[in-house]
Amino acid sequence: MAGEARAGDEFDVAVVGGGLVGIATAWGLSREGCRVVVLDEGDRAVRASRGNFALVWVQSKGLGLAPYAGWTIRSSNAWQGFSDLLKQETGLDVSFQRPGGFHLCLSEKELEARANVLKRLHAQPGIVDYKTEILTRDQVKVMLPDIGPEVVGGSFCELDGHVNSLRLFRTLHTALNARGVTYLPSHRVESITKEGGEFRLTTTQGEVRAAKVALAAGNANMRLAPMVGLDCPMKPERGQIVVTERLRPFLNHPVVTLRQTDEGTVMIGDSKEESVDPSGLTIGVSATEAERAVRQFPLLANVNVVRTWSAIRVMTRDGFPIYDESKTHPGAFTVCCHSGVTLAANHALTIAPMIARGALDAPLVAPFSARRFHVQAAG
Repeated sequence: MAGEARAGDEFDVAVVGGGLVGIATAWGLSREGCRVVVLDEGDRAVRASRGNFALVWVQSKGLGLAPYAGWTIRSSNAWQGFSDLLKQETGLDVSFQRPGGFHLCLSEKELEARANVLKRLHAQPGIVDYKTEILTRDQVKVMLPDIGPEVVGGSFCELDGHVNSLRLFRTLHTALNARGVTYLPSHRVESITKEGGEFRLTTTQGEVRAAKVALAAGNANMRLAPMVGLDCPMKPERGQIVVTERLRPFLNHPVVTLRQTDEGTVMIGDSKEESVDPSGLTIGVSATEAERAVRQFPLLANVNVVRTWSAIRVMTRDGFPIYDESKTHPGAFTVCCHSGVTLAANHALTIAPMIARGALDAPLVAPFSARRFHVQAAG
């Protein structure tokens, strides 16, 4: 049921956070037969999900932490099945497509730098070998006929794709409701304790009890994780997105900085600002995003912008996910990452079953423990 928890209600798992990471995990837990409650601040929260760019992206993932490449590929490969399951349950299509994606370069220097990044990525010990090609301008133009004269080439990975960002969020919430998951908005978690083998979560609307707790509250995990003996070092960033009016279909492959949605609008976004204020817009940043987009695709020069907004990215200190289970508070887990869309299939179909069983699969997720930050500090 969606709505208020009744006095005496007990749950198998309390998921803290109602963004994409939290609701994908909650949906996966419900598939395992768990009684699940989602505790969410609600739409007043500084919600990263409202600003997601909706790429399911593999290209470049793993530089600096090789296992992340394999983890990302696992989710990309699982995404079609994940999308199909959601459609079976809700009748809603999140418009997942995986046509392959581009990183476009506007100078030979950019193209050379891009090639060097990919060489460094694929030279790492333990990296999963996947194909990312450097293409010439002529090769790119075959696949993207509307590129501008400044585009000299780019990289292409056949594993890259995208979805309808807002429909994904709606679909997951619809699926949760259909499965009887209790969703409690306006329930900001203030404290978490463990007594008598169960977790007690004190919220602004009262107490909720559960046998396990999954912290999927994005940047708020910094505050929550220490309550259950965990650590979640974060570095929030503000990003801005520009959305155009609907255009004729011209962009059959997503580009890392822009994509045409299934509805015809074009989303443009590639900014990073060290800010935790989602309410403002830096006009210069939006102008820079738009200017580069026009250089890549001149047909965008005279189109109307219909929306622009900013949101705070969930960003761990090194940019890689954090998955942990507590030694001092058994049954408490963190599920935290920037790529909530790309990794949604993993959170629903791999992480959630682990939490339901009560233990993370160490060989698979050990590289993503926050203990890596302690090792770095000691070094």
